[in-house]
Amino acid sequence: MNTSSLRLALLVSVLFNLGVLGALGWQQLADRTSASDTPLLVRELQLDDEQQQQWQDIETLFLKELEHSTLAIQQQRNRLIDSIFAQQLDAERISAAQRALAEQQNQQQQLVIEQLLREREILNTAQRQRLAQLLSQQSLLPTDVEMLHNE
Repeated sequence: MNTSSLRLALLVSVLFNLGVLGALGWQQLADRTSASDTPLLVRELQLDDEQQQQWQDIETLFLKELEHSTLAIQQQRNRLIDSIFAQQLDAERISAAQRALAEQQNQQQQLVIEQLLREREILNTAQRQRLAQLLSQQSLLPTDVEMLHNE
């Protein structure tokens, strides 16, 4: 075999191997994508089809309400910050903004509790225990304020 034939054989071999690697990578990506189409809790709790439908029915409205609540909390938090750093310090305005923020946070907490109670009704005993375990294991990350002050 001459040098050009060896180079051609090597090039064909490399291209073939790259094609195989590309196909394997594509397959893994497709597997991840199809798995990620299913929400994490649905996968973790191994919901059956009926449970999954019930979950979807209550989850959609909950997520909209949670998003609305989070936005309201962010806006009220910004009003509190504005009050704290206003040109003229007004203790009553700060206190009112703080109370309003606490009320919105309490409402959001109630929203989450009500959702967990609805989810509880869908789940069997083992699934409830798994959900409780997942919720208990969630780490409480430092807030942005804590991170700002620690850096």
